[in-house]
Amino acid sequence: MDCISHWDTSTLVFLGFWGIIIFSVSWYARLYFIKHLHCNTPPGPPGLPLIGNLLSLGPELHKHFTSLSQTYGPIFSLKLGAKYCVVVSSPSMAHLVLRDHDVIFANHDVPVAITEATYGASDILCAPYGSDWRMLRKVFVQYMLSNSCLGSVYLLRRKEVRKTVGYLYSRVGSPVVIGEQMFLTVLNVMTSMIWGGTVEEGHERAIVGAEFRKVVADFTELLGKPNVSDFFPGLAKFGLQGVEKKMGLVVQRFDQIFEKILKQRLKMKQERSNEDESKDFLDFLLKLKDDQNSKVPLTMAHIKGLLMDMVVGGTDTSANTMEFAMAEIMSNSDVMKRIQQELDGVVGQDNMVEESHIHKLPYLLAVVKETMRLHPVVPLLVPHCPSETTVVGGYTIPKGSRVFVNVWAIQRDPSVYHNPLKFDPSRFLDSHLDFRGNDLSYLPFGSGRRICAGISLAEKNLLYSLATMIHSFNWKVPQGQKLDISEKFSIVLKKKTPLVAIPTPRLSNPALYE
Repeated sequence: MDCISHWDTSTLVFLGFWGIIIFSVSWYARLYFIKHLHCNTPPGPPGLPLIGNLLSLGPELHKHFTSLSQTYGPIFSLKLGAKYCVVVSSPSMAHLVLRDHDVIFANHDVPVAITEATYGASDILCAPYGSDWRMLRKVFVQYMLSNSCLGSVYLLRRKEVRKTVGYLYSRVGSPVVIGEQMFLTVLNVMTSMIWGGTVEEGHERAIVGAEFRKVVADFTELLGKPNVSDFFPGLAKFGLQGVEKKMGLVVQRFDQIFEKILKQRLKMKQERSNEDESKDFLDFLLKLKDDQNSKVPLTMAHIKGLLMDMVVGGTDTSANTMEFAMAEIMSNSDVMKRIQQELDGVVGQDNMVEESHIHKLPYLLAVVKETMRLHPVVPLLVPHCPSETTVVGGYTIPKGSRVFVNVWAIQRDPSVYHNPLKFDPSRFLDSHLDFRGNDLSYLPFGSGRRICAGISLAEKNLLYSLATMIHSFNWKVPQGQKLDISEKFSIVLKKKTPLVAIPTPRLSNPALYE
C-alpha cells in the first residue's frame, strides 16, 4: 500500500510538472502568435522563452521603465511571463489610452491578491467597468464625498488635526517620526468620518499609529510583491508563493474591525427611532443598502469594499505625500519661509488654520502640486486592461494586455518641465494644471473614467494638515542626521528613509496648542 501511495504521489508530481511546462509553452506560443498576428505591436526588449522579460526587471520598476522608454520610445512592450504588457511614458500616449480610448481601457488589471482583499472586486478600484462600478462610484463621489457631505464632517477633520497639534506640542524639542503622525492623523480623520471612531488611545497614540501603519504597509507590500499568479494567470489557483494566503491573513485583521463595527451599528439602527438622522458615512451606506428601489443594490460586500478603499487607499497615500512634502520643504529653506509668510498673512500667528483659509493659500497649493509631480504616490497608476484589441499611436494593443502609465516619467519629462528634477513650486503658480487629469502632462491621480475617486477628500486632507503643521511649528532635522528624500518603490511610492524632525512652537499664544 505504501508503495502504491508513493507511486501515486510521484505520478501526480510528474504530471503536475509537465502540466505546468505544457501550460507555459502554450502561453508563450500564444504570445508569439499575438506578436506575429499583430505585427505592428509596440517595440520592446527581447525576452527569454516562457518567462519573457521577468528576469531583467529592475527593483525600482518606475525607473526601469523610464530607462527602457529612452531606448524604445514613449510606448513599448514587454512579456512578463504569460502577460503581454505595454508601457506608455508620454503625455500624448497617455491621452490616447486614458482619454481618446477611455472606454476600451476602462478596466483595471489588478494583482490576484487584491481580489482577496476587496471582497471579490466589490470596490471602486477593482470592480470591472459596468453597472456595479458606476453605482459604487456614484455612491462614493456624488454622495459620500460631495461638497455638502465633506462640509458636514469638517468639525471631525478639524478635531483630529488639532489632536495631532496637541500631541506634537507635547513632543516639542524631541524627534518625531513625521510619516507615522501624518498617517495616524489621516486614519483618524477617515475613521471618524466613516463610523465615528478613531484608533487613538490617549498616550498610546504613537504606538497605535505605528502598529496600524504596519498593517497597511503589509497590505501594500503584498500588493507590490512579484507574484507568479499575476504573470501566469492559469497558475493562480495553486497559490504557489502563498501571496494570496498571506493577503487573506492581513485582510482578516481589517475584516474583524469591519464586522465588529457593522454589528454594533446594525444593533444601534434597530434600537433608535426612524427620525434619527445619519451621523456618518456608515449610516448612509447602510441606509442605501436597505433601499429596495435601487436598480443596482448595494450589498454588504460592497460596503466592506468601500470601507477598505477609504481606510487603506486614503491613508498611506496621503501620509506618504505629506511626508515627501515636509521633506522637500525642510530641505528648501526659502520654500518654508515663503509658506509661513503666506500663512501668517492669511491666518496670523494668533490663530489656528481653518479649512476656510485654504483657498487663500496659492503657494501652499503649488507646493503640494510640485510634491505630487516629483513624487507621484502611485507612480505607474493602477494598470489598465483593454476590453478589445485596439490601435494606440499606430501600434496594436491586444485585448487583455496589461497597460502601465508611467506617471513618474511623464511628470519628469524635460520637454514638458524646465529643470524637471528641481523642486520648484513656483512653476505651478501661474499654471492651469490641476488634479483632475485634464492635461496629461500632470496626472498624479490618473485621468479619465478610472481617475482616483477620492481626489476631493485627499486634497482637503493634504492641504489642511500640511498648512496646520507648518503654521503651528518650526521644524528641524535632529543634530547629526542628514535629510534624505530618496524614494522606495512599491505599488505606493514611499520615502526610503522615514523623515524624523523636531518641532518647536511658532504661534504667539500657547493656549492655541491645548
